[in-house]
Amino acid sequence: MRRPTRALTGLLGAAAAAALTLSGTAQAAPVTYPATSQNPSGAAGSPRLLAKLTHAQATAKFRAAGITWTSSGGCSDRNNPSCTSFEQLRSETADGAITLKQASGCAIRLTGGTETGHASGTYSHWNGYKLDMSLTSCLDNYVTRTFTSIGGSKWKSPSGNVYYREGNHWDVTYYNCGGC
Repeated sequence: MRRPTRALTGLLGAAAAAALTLSGTAQAAPVTYPATSQNPSGAAGSPRLLAKLTHAQATAKFRAAGITWTSSGGCSDRNNPSCTSFEQLRSETADGAITLKQASGCAIRLTGGTETGHASGTYSHWNGYKLDMSLTSCLDNYVTRTFTSIGGSKWKSPSGNVYYREGNHWDVTYYNCGGC
């Protein structure tokens, strides 16, 4: 078994460096994120180990949970804004959508993932924190009646995830899996 280099360990942390060294691929390597006031999923003062998923891993999770998705371009290329891609989606984000489906009993149809074309930022689509979902009366009623309104067409779940009703979809930021 190869050992991770000191530079790799310093850059990624011991667990992530070891996973990268063992797997030989960056896609399987866990990523660490620090706990912050905007990232309530982290334990206070310590990093959390989060996996980034491939598109195939994410779609397998969604399919198993009965969550559907659509793409205006009929594709999954992360670098094409007409596609819907889940490449590099955080595992906790996928689990958050699954938790929402289970808790609400609503059909969930994803319309946006990690593809280019969304707003940038730390907690962005590109970085794997956000999913777009089709508007349905079931989902609208569940979010607006179950979660706390924080103004500006936004609702916050008890776990800290934010549901933003944009013109034709829900833009959901998953800081954590929502109690999975």
